[in-house]
Parts: sequence; structure tokens; C-alpha cells
Amino acid sequence: MASSVIKCGPLIADLDGLELSDVDKDFLQHPRLGGLILFSRNYESGEQLAALVRCVREIRPQLLLCVDHEGGRVQRFRQGFSELPAMYHLSQAYRDDKEQALLYARAFAELMAAELGNFDIDFSFAPVLDIADLNSAVIGDRAFSDQPSELAPLASAFIDGMHAQGMKATAKHFPGHGAVLEDSHYEMPVDTRSFDEILERDLQPFIDLQPHYDALMTAHIQFPQVDEQPVSYSSHWIKSVLRKQLGFDGLVFSDDLSMKGAAGDGAHDFSLRAQKALGAGCDVVLICNQRREAERVLEQLEAQNLGESGKLDMMRRVPVRGAAASKAHYQANRDKLTRFTERYG
Repeated sequence: MASSVIKCGPLIADLDGLELSDVDKDFLQHPRLGGLILFSRNYESGEQLAALVRCVREIRPQLLLCVDHEGGRVQRFRQGFSELPAMYHLSQAYRDDKEQALLYARAFAELMAAELGNFDIDFSFAPVLDIADLNSAVIGDRAFSDQPSELAPLASAFIDGMHAQGMKATAKHFPGHGAVLEDSHYEMPVDTRSFDEILERDLQPFIDLQPHYDALMTAHIQFPQVDEQPVSYSSHWIKSVLRKQLGFDGLVFSDDLSMKGAAGDGAHDFSLRAQKALGAGCDVVLICNQRREAERVLEQLEAQNLGESGKLDMMRRVPVRGAAASKAHYQANRDKLTRFTERYG
């Protein structure tokens, strides 16, 4: 019997605007392109977003569509979507009432997944499993907590909510971004701790929740006491630690290779960056805000006959029916969000 898995390319790229240009339409047809990530610049209204997604699906129905929609300051679509809180506020709720906080976490994830699913968007890159630390402004309140013992149950409930609405979960940023001051969007963070120190704290949520999450995103951080290569280019971190030691067999995304942190070790050429990440064990790489570079990577992948596999297809959204898809269930989750916001802001 023929497999129903759809083969997809290993690159996720982006779009410039609110609708597809002729250049975009040609770009979408490249066989090594596996998906698109949407940003705030791609959203004006629900009607516009629906039209954009419909046009993409008409050209390449097999492409995966994704977005960063964590809540708080990282939520690309605002007007017409539930305004989700920064996940760190859940830690205060957890200290007040553990059971209720877990219900809140699940409700927020269900709202996020259901609302994105209404627009045929496959997944959000969530949840953040980084541990909050005052040193890391880029993570900060995006984290569920500054304590692993609180973070794991809250994130687990959030993943349950995503799964309940047919959305796969992507844990990020392996092996933990919360302990470094530098923002990898702008520079290469260096964490000088030993592996045992990282294992004791930052890695714990990734261990505790594996295999509950479906995919994982690597961090652009260098841990020189573990490996000289940044994590996204490190076969030690991805193949030895993640695959062998932790036993993770899901999908591995690189973080955006256009980030300054991805230019470490002299990898200024984007084709080299993609080659290093895929060679180290990443299944899919992201290149955002660099269309010409994304095109060059696609050309290289095709020239080398690399790329198409069925692994990215596992992230495709599963339609939800029954009570979980009902208006009453959605409204109940909205009511939970209202109660939470009134109490915790």
C-alpha cells in the first residue's frame, strides 16, 4: 500500500507582505521548500489572512504553514485573536493554585491552536522550555517559570491543549537559552558552564517532557565546555546528546539561520549555514527575512539532490471534531482567559 506521508523539503522561509506577489508564487513552487512561517507583516485582518492562506494552498497545498504565536510579546496576530498572556504569569497562578493554573495553561494553548487552525495554519513554534533568568531579556517572561519543577507541569498542560486541538508541539530552545545575557538575534551567546551544570538545570524540562513534545528547535548558543560548535551546527548536541542520550526521535528544527548568532564559526554564507545545520542533524532549517539567500539554499539542495523527506509532514495539523471543536468549548476557554487576565494581568 502506498504511503500517505507527503514528502516536503527541509527549508522553511517567509513572505514579504499581505498577499502573494508573482515572485512569491514562483518561489512557492520550488520542490525543496517545505513550509512558510508567517509574521506580523503578513497579517492585517482575518479576511486578509484567510485569502493569503487560500492562495498559498492553491499553489502548494502540501506546504506547512507556521507562526510564532506563544502569547505575550511573541504573538504575531493580534486583532481578532485572543490576547494571550506572557506564559511567565502562569507561575504565579501555579503558586496560588496548581490545579487551576494547569487548567489555564491548557486553555491558553487550546485557544491559540484553535484560532490558528481556523485559518488552516498548521502549528505555532511553542512551547518555550527555557527557564526564566534575569540575565536573559530575550527569554524573560516568555518562559513558564524560573523553576524547573513549575515549568514542566505548566508546559505539559500547554502541550496537552495544543494536542487537543490537533496541533503538534515544538519545544524550544534546546538545550536552554535562559541563562545567557546575549540575544542570539544580534550576536552569538556563549555559555561557559559545564555539561553537568546544564544537565542539572536547563536540560531538565527537555528531559522531563520528552516524548510529550513532537518537535524541538535548537538554540544558536555556543557551549565551549561541551562542544566548540554552536548547538544548531553541533552533531554532538543533536546526535549524541539529543538523539542518543535523551532518546528523542521527533523532528529537529534549527532556529532562524538569518540570526546573527547563526553566523558563528565564520559561517557567513547561508548555504554553508544550512549545510552545517542539516549535516549536524537538523531535519529542517529556517531562513527568514533573506529571500535571495533562501533561494540560493534551495538551489543548492536541488543541485545536491538533497532534502525531500516525509518527516516535516508529521507537523501537519489534524482536524478536530466533536466537543473540542464546539463553540461552547471555545467560549469556556475564553472565559478562563478573562478570569486569568482579571487576576494576573
